[in-house]
Amino acid sequence: MSDQTPVTLFLNRNFGGEATRILHAFHQQPYDPGAPITNAFAMELLVVALLMAFFLLVRATLSVEEPGFLQQAAEAIHGFVSEQAASIIGPHSARYVMFISCVLVFILACNLIGLIPGLASPTATPTVTLGVALLVFLYYNFHGIREQGPIGHAKHFLGPVWWISWMMLPIEIISHLARILSLSVRLYANMFAGEMVTLVFFSLIPVAVPVVFLGLHLGVSLIQAYIFMLLTMIYVSQAVAAEH
Repeated sequence: MSDQTPVTLFLNRNFGGEATRILHAFHQQPYDPGAPITNAFAMELLVVALLMAFFLLVRATLSVEEPGFLQQAAEAIHGFVSEQAASIIGPHSARYVMFISCVLVFILACNLIGLIPGLASPTATPTVTLGVALLVFLYYNFHGIREQGPIGHAKHFLGPVWWISWMMLPIEIISHLARILSLSVRLYANMFAGEMVTLVFFSLIPVAVPVVFLGLHLGVSLIQAYIFMLLTMIYVSQAVAAEH
């Protein structure tokens, strides 16, 4: 119980019973019967609530003549993702920008929230990063089938020439499944290591020195969110390309 963040404690006190009943309805048992809502889940809910509040504020204060700071920040994120998507996916990238922007903003917020005292980065938990990686995997395969059709998308798994397709098919299937592992483990390992290093130095030297590691944590958070976004774009571009 002592390891729970204030948000997790609040949710367990007020909604722990409902969470336990939902888990039981799916024949699942909570890891901790006294605290069915984990830190990772509580932090994800907090991130989603903060992002929804941010974009609702942006929507409520939209202005063409005098855009405010929040609107400029949202437009900067959209412009950055659109520019990257156009260079990687191509001229028809606009239809994918919304999803990719959501992935970027969600992961970045999850990474950075751990810098706030008393809170934790949900991306330092493997189940969170695995969930986002699975969503990306389903997304790019769905659009690959949508753009190329089932047969056209399947050809991406058969290699450039037909006579080695028997060998390329299992290799490509394993390669695509490995993307889930690659996306999830890279993000989780970096964020977990960053949090542990910062925590250790805060416990050993609580003044001045940990600030350096907070800066490193900030840098890792930005880089890992960008890499996740970049790989998502690459996978989408490969799935919707006319040729493998």
